[in-house]
Amino acid sequence: MSLATFDPKVEITLSESAISHISKQLEKAPDKKGLRLYLETSGCSGFMYETDLCEAPETDDRVFNITDSLQLFVPNKDLPMLNGTQIDFITVGLNSMFQFKNPNVTGECGCGESFSVTEES
Repeated sequence: MSLATFDPKVEITLSESAISHISKQLEKAPDKKGLRLYLETSGCSGFMYETDLCEAPETDDRVFNITDSLQLFVPNKDLPMLNGTQIDFITVGLNSMFQFKNPNVTGECGCGESFSVTEES
């Protein structure tokens, strides 16, 4: 008989630039307590990242305490597909945006809007 084990350690990391940007946004919206990161079905490849400032986590969210004043909320259903993701905040030309480095991504669409992942990571 084999025994399957579950490793509850899920890592999602934010760069100092991402932490700084999110913290500034939270200062502008004092009723918000954290950032919710989740995946939406979209585009030709399957998924896209979505982020929202939130007052509290949803009932199915895992809460990551990034700093004393910043929490990241991630739906449990998205954790396997987001495990290992590194989030940065970059500026390219006149555009500033989050950049996601997700080791689970298996393909991206040509326009860059969506991506596919290995769901059993």
